Amino acid sequence: MYPIHTIVMATDFSDESKAAFSLACGLARDYGARLLTCHIVSYPVSYGELVAIPASEDLYAQAKRQIDQMHVPNENVRVERLVESGDPAQEILALAARESADAIVMGTHGRTGLRRLLMGSVAERVLRNATCPVITVSNPARFKVAADSYAQDQEKAPPEDVVQAASEGSFPASDAPGWVGGVT
Repeated sequence: MYPIHTIVMATDFSDESKAAFSLACGLARDYGARLLTCHIVSYPVSYGELVAIPASEDLYAQAKRQIDQMHVPNENVRVERLVESGDPAQEILALAARESADAIVMGTHGRTGLRRLLMGSVAERVLRNATCPVITVSNPARFKVAADSYAQDQEKAPPEDVVQAASEGSFPASDAPGWVGGVT
């Protein structure tokens, strides 16, 4: 079994991130791992240019409130909450390296079109550059039920289609669960 002592969980407070947090809490509980939950404050960019630089104290205070409100579903999970600033992908990778993370867990947004071309995908950049396994969560509506069950009660079995797909090593495109097993 792959040893997991430290998990970095990156959040942008989206639904995908909330589902990823549930999964990360379950993994931290099962492995007795330390869970570092982080949010990276970055300035808004539109078409490649900085839009406006809001008061950073407001962004930090808002992020701190939101990260502190993230509910840990199991009292045996040790969660450290961090708010940092910079380029999200670079900061997530730097935190994972600095803390010798054994895994990174994060949600995806699936940007498309011009926004993705100009800004790229944070999850994609983390996946391509991480030196540890990365688990990404997309489509949280379907995944959230399994993740919440997993985080709260390890004795509950995951949905049968998830078990079957995992044993086969891939998911049918027409019925893929709401998570991408981006373990690299």
